[in-house]
Amino acid sequence: MTAGTRGLDVAIIGAGHNGLVCACYLAQAGLQVGVFERRDVVGGAAVTEEFHPGFRNSAAAYTVSLLNPKVIRDLRLAGHGLRIVERPFSNFLPTADGGFLRMGGGLEASQREIAKFSARDAGRLPAYYDRLERVADVLRDLLLETPPNAGGGLADLLGAWKTARRLKGLAPEARQDVLDLFTMAAGDWLERWFESDPVKACFGFDSVVGNFASPWSPGTAYVLLHHVFGEVNGKKGTWGHAVGGMGAITQALAQEAQARGVMIRTGVVVERILEAGGRAAGLALSDGTEVAARCVVANANPVLVAKLAGGAPWPEAFANYQCESATFRMNVALSELPDFTCLPGKVAAPHHASGIILAPTLAYMDRAHATAREEGWSREPIVEVLIPSTVDDTLAPRGAHVASLFCQHFRYALPAGRRWEDEREKAADAVIDLVTRHAPNFRSSVIARRILSPLDLELEFGLVGGDIFHGKLALNQLFSARPVLGHGNYRMPLKGLYLCGSGAHPGGGVTGVPGHNAAREVVRDMRRRWQN
Repeated sequence: MTAGTRGLDVAIIGAGHNGLVCACYLAQAGLQVGVFERRDVVGGAAVTEEFHPGFRNSAAAYTVSLLNPKVIRDLRLAGHGLRIVERPFSNFLPTADGGFLRMGGGLEASQREIAKFSARDAGRLPAYYDRLERVADVLRDLLLETPPNAGGGLADLLGAWKTARRLKGLAPEARQDVLDLFTMAAGDWLERWFESDPVKACFGFDSVVGNFASPWSPGTAYVLLHHVFGEVNGKKGTWGHAVGGMGAITQALAQEAQARGVMIRTGVVVERILEAGGRAAGLALSDGTEVAARCVVANANPVLVAKLAGGAPWPEAFANYQCESATFRMNVALSELPDFTCLPGKVAAPHHASGIILAPTLAYMDRAHATAREEGWSREPIVEVLIPSTVDDTLAPRGAHVASLFCQHFRYALPAGRRWEDEREKAADAVIDLVTRHAPNFRSSVIARRILSPLDLELEFGLVGGDIFHGKLALNQLFSARPVLGHGNYRMPLKGLYLCGSGAHPGGGVTGVPGHNAAREVVRDMRRRWQN
């Protein structure tokens, strides 16, 4: 399977992690593959950058769990130097009354922490984990499969039957859990299980990560579930840090791609997808050159892909595709660790290496969403603080640290003609103020900061509307309906054009799964064409 004089077999738009994963699998199948990246470095949103002399951190994507173990094995990422270290505790949540909840360190340790707030909740924790894990296991089985396509042929009918059969094999209670977790509000789901506000907030945080919604919005229970699919070093539901930052993942992928003969070009802008005979036939670049290819694969938001395809009418559903994660991202260089009022100390401790959640109740999260809807961004935002330098001393000078601040809810489109160019520093100050309320030394410890508003995320990383997931994880944009019904099988309306990014099944996060699955479909189609 070589391109010969016709050019490439496959041209891939975007060298983010999914584009690189897709390239590796396509090259393994013997195809001649080229990847074209607008930025000067590979990695998309999963990159490590120095943002202040001596201080490096993951620029946008910032933590690891969802990266699929099959992708890690198949693409020999450990052999290319990728090492992931687990968080000692999963979460640390300061409470409204000056206390704290620290989750992780094993089931019994978590139960002891929860018992500070509710003995009943501590007793229910094992059953909660079991129920959530039972549903997650079913969906994990579906991650690496192509969803049955609505309106498809016999193969899609068979796929739908296989999916339904899996669900039918569950006990009635588990089938109800699947339905509830796909459709309910996270708040309603959690209130079935727990009575303590800190416990509900700790679990409910996952339902609004990258999701512009209240935890009381229908469908947020699925977003909560989406964040427990992963594992680190074989431990399910665990989160960790890539040593060297998230760029270590994409650099390892790039090394494997190049070892397989993939051509990677950076600093080139794709202006248009070429078409010939009703099929995608290559790429037109901004420097005036054209790249011929038998097919094109796009690692980009479906809205952007439709624009690049140009002219030809696509289904109306693409015009209605929802993109809004309302995410505000900031890296800070610190002279010292945060000294939390609820758990004092500036010497590195397990809670410093946890996901530090600054959102003490579901009601707080709901207010943050409501005020952002009205005002554009919340002055009392939801913030997660991660300090990866506590487990990776390559990121900051000795004695200093870097912290990732991952913040909700900050809308891409601001009301009353306001602009992010004028608001970004004010919003960053509000985030710093919030952290300082919990750790009084925080503001004075900030040496430098790197701010990414929703607009910055779009301009720098091509995330349309600043949406980190390439589209909302809403019920009408999941599985066979991701990105839209009729195109859930990685094939776009233009023949020979495929989608391999987070806008395809199974959605967002640094998983590598859309890239893995799209490559399989490309190879299948290529073989059919050559056989015919």
